[in-house]
Amino acid sequence: MQASTYSALETLRDGSRVEIRAVRPADRDALLGTVARMSDETIRRRYFASKRHFTEREIEFYTNVDFVTHVALAAVLNGEVPATVVGGGRYVLTRPDAAEVAFAVEDAHQGRGIGSLLMRHLAAIARESGLRELIAEVLPSNMMMLAVFQKSGLAMSTKREDGVVLVTLVVA
Repeated sequence: MQASTYSALETLRDGSRVEIRAVRPADRDALLGTVARMSDETIRRRYFASKRHFTEREIEFYTNVDFVTHVALAAVLNGEVPATVVGGGRYVLTRPDAAEVAFAVEDAHQGRGIGSLLMRHLAAIARESGLRELIAEVLPSNMMMLAVFQKSGLAMSTKREDGVVLVTLVVA
């Protein structure tokens, strides 16, 4: 499995199709559009702040991914032209055998299983890449994200620290 060209078609709970695929530099505008459609609360749960604007450096970070130390996947509604990115997930290495993982799904598409699909595909890539753990900092109020981790089928441990839930998932 080559992470930089990763692509998988999946069926959502409602029967519609979504492509889980590697983020590409050409996704810049689509990703910015996805963020623009997210509520302030969704943005806060992802970035721990009300972040509506990104610097050019941040946009570069989110769209130009090396797929070694930084892996990013987009959830793209299948059949729409142009394709609509409705969510994304990524991990960034924090040490040779572990990475921090994060997700965001556009409000209108939350609860459809997209976060779970992103988690499953990122965990598979992480496992194939030799990682042992995926780590996340989650706001205690972000019950949907905690549920995605709990339902992932991966061994999970949590601890509260400094107003966040530290989640460790074993992928190896």
